Amino acid sequence: MAYDVSRRSLLMAGIPGAALGFQPGAEVQEVTAQGGPPAKPEHSIKFAVIGIDHNHINGITDTVKRGGGQLVMVHSTNQTALADFQKRFPEAKLAASEDEILSDPSIQLVASAAIPDLRAPLGIRVMKHGKDYLSDKPAVTTLEQLADVRKAIKETGRIFAIMYSERLEVRAAVQAGELIKAGAIGKVVQTVNIAPHQVYQVNQKTRPDWFWDPARYGGILCDIGSHQVDQFVYYTGSTVADVTASQVANLNHKDRPKFQDFGDIMLHGNGGFGYVRVDWFTPAGLGTWGDGRLFVLGTEGYIELRKYADIAGRPGGNHLFLVDQKKATYMDCSKVELPFGPQFVADIVNRTHVAQDQTQALLATELVLKAQKNARVL
Repeated sequence: MAYDVSRRSLLMAGIPGAALGFQPGAEVQEVTAQGGPPAKPEHSIKFAVIGIDHNHINGITDTVKRGGGQLVMVHSTNQTALADFQKRFPEAKLAASEDEILSDPSIQLVASAAIPDLRAPLGIRVMKHGKDYLSDKPAVTTLEQLADVRKAIKETGRIFAIMYSERLEVRAAVQAGELIKAGAIGKVVQTVNIAPHQVYQVNQKTRPDWFWDPARYGGILCDIGSHQVDQFVYYTGSTVADVTASQVANLNHKDRPKFQDFGDIMLHGNGGFGYVRVDWFTPAGLGTWGDGRLFVLGTEGYIELRKYADIAGRPGGNHLFLVDQKKATYMDCSKVELPFGPQFVADIVNRTHVAQDQTQALLATELVLKAQKNARVL
């Protein structure tokens, strides 16, 4: 990966050094991380969509298409969402039933953003029909579902992938993974994820009934916490891990007594430690749905990601800050290539697990399910 390097004062760049932990007057190296033009997909597959109850399905579909996927069919009982999906992806033929898709031998992959508690059972049906599966997160909402998924994977040999988009589809997160792999901060000690969200986004005044019911969405740790625990597993390289402690609360939505608007988790694994905080308290003044932060502490330095916004003043998202034993570096990661789509399509063709390690993906799921089940309710 090539870098276009220039040097200038952090303060001259208009960002308070103290806000980033740098001493006033410190010289900071500024880097634009270049990913080069997207490579033409090496492989092609046909895929379909079943279940579009969350708009994450649009990003999932775009990702698979970017990797060489040809969208051929869609089925959903959510008629409003279906109409919007077909406007965006007019090439998708409307299937009369789920079975029409599952019985079509030309379809190699099914993607879904159905209501969360329906995703794992759907994935099992997909795999039993000889197809691979890509689910929105959370892909599993109970430990019993997880046991069934693992059994189906073993029996069918199919892929049960989970779109942890906050790592796989965030350019700064991809760059962080490359830096960590290259040893830029030594051995990872701990990840800290701060992941606030907005209950109502711009132009969105309502949420579906299932959004408020933990039995349907799995609870706050299972739902939005799944992104963050995936990052803990991946960046620490943990193959064995467990939950140290977890807690949840409903602090500000008393009209929705089952809802959880705050939660956090402490984790430990054979690759390092982790802390996750998730909430639904992002104020409207931020201008985006959440101020996601990731801090990765290593033995020789640390990395901070400001994924979606930098309230210190830099426009846009995908900001990465790296401090090692020699200097502080800011990286604009807005041009970093996103590899998941092409890698995932290649995995389907080649029967590999380059885009996502199956065991790691389900370990992250297991951890959030344990954290949710055993969470102290405040």
